Amino acid sequence: MGIKISKRAQNVPASATMAVTGRAKELKAQGMDVVSFGAGEPDFDTPDFIKEAAIKYLKEGKTGYTATPGVPELRAAISQKFSKDNGLEYTAEQIIVNIGAKHSIYESMQAVLDPGDEVILPAPYWVTYPEAIKLAGAKAVIVNTDSKNDYKITPEQLRGAITDKTALFLLNSPNNPGGFTYSPEELAALAKVLEGTDVMVISDEIYEKLVYGKTKFVSFASISEDAYSRTITINGFSKAFAMTGWRLGYTAGPVEIIKAMGRLQSHMTQNAVSFVQYAGVEALKDETGVVEKMRIEFERRGEYMSQRLNAIDGITCAEPTGAFYCFPDVSSYFGRTISGVKINGSLDFAKALLEQAQVALVPGQPFGCDNNVRLSFACSLEQITKGLGRLEKWLKS
Repeated sequence: MGIKISKRAQNVPASATMAVTGRAKELKAQGMDVVSFGAGEPDFDTPDFIKEAAIKYLKEGKTGYTATPGVPELRAAISQKFSKDNGLEYTAEQIIVNIGAKHSIYESMQAVLDPGDEVILPAPYWVTYPEAIKLAGAKAVIVNTDSKNDYKITPEQLRGAITDKTALFLLNSPNNPGGFTYSPEELAALAKVLEGTDVMVISDEIYEKLVYGKTKFVSFASISEDAYSRTITINGFSKAFAMTGWRLGYTAGPVEIIKAMGRLQSHMTQNAVSFVQYAGVEALKDETGVVEKMRIEFERRGEYMSQRLNAIDGITCAEPTGAFYCFPDVSSYFGRTISGVKINGSLDFAKALLEQAQVALVPGQPFGCDNNVRLSFACSLEQITKGLGRLEKWLKS
């Protein structure tokens, strides 16, 4: 008997970041000393007070189904968080709790996109965005940005990409993989372009707490009443609270969209894990300063990594202002042969570096920028030093 795989599943590649991380783990299992700059996962453990809260609620029997959009306590806590941190007033019915922000993105697109719709997607973009757009039957309209503008989309580019089929503009700040952040003035200029259109916005703000230097984070929905009315705001606990495996994200926006997401979620996953939701309430009450301590350490690493990369002949890298990634341009090495391997693009670069020097990073091609590679600095300074030393030595070979 022949096995049938749907065209939908056939057309979606595996995550490039997870593929790199998987290969690095394979090599480690073979006894190799691999330095991995692959996954976007904090190397810090989840803070103890959050783990203790989860254990407490687990023991108290918070193990059953909850309301699909999330427990009232968590939705209220998220509402308070938006008010306090972002100057945004969202009622509980404007908020839905999802199983990680990746789920939030997928589900929000399923709720607002129809086949034939267009989504404006600036490159570089996170690898999951184009696949989520594709799975909703829509078309990603890629807008290529310029390194001279720190890879940020300009108002002119946004205006030029809008057609009568445009349903959505996808914004990610602080940005994965670029490590850049839009300023309040830049966001206001983009919001102005959208006024008078029917274009919705998904603002992925998962790296909100991780900004550096004089960077000020501003939520897109807070820019104006018009921006608020058209924006679906996505956030979660993975990055700021080092809770990647807990799978806890959330979405806020117009009531009609949140209700539509609730209907979808009731058939897809029902609720996020019950006792994890209650632990999320405790996380948002954080008075330990642990999030700020992690942010300070990431800032130190990002500054060091970008300086080291810029010191390598032929590599240019902007200092990151947010998230935990450097996104250097390595294209000056394309066309060269390194240790017997011809480097034709970022995929060749990443593969050869991993196999020959045991350093894992993510090629820029799946992010829409083949001239670049992504290095996560969510690892110790010792590992960063070792890995960059190997990279420099390999390039000289």
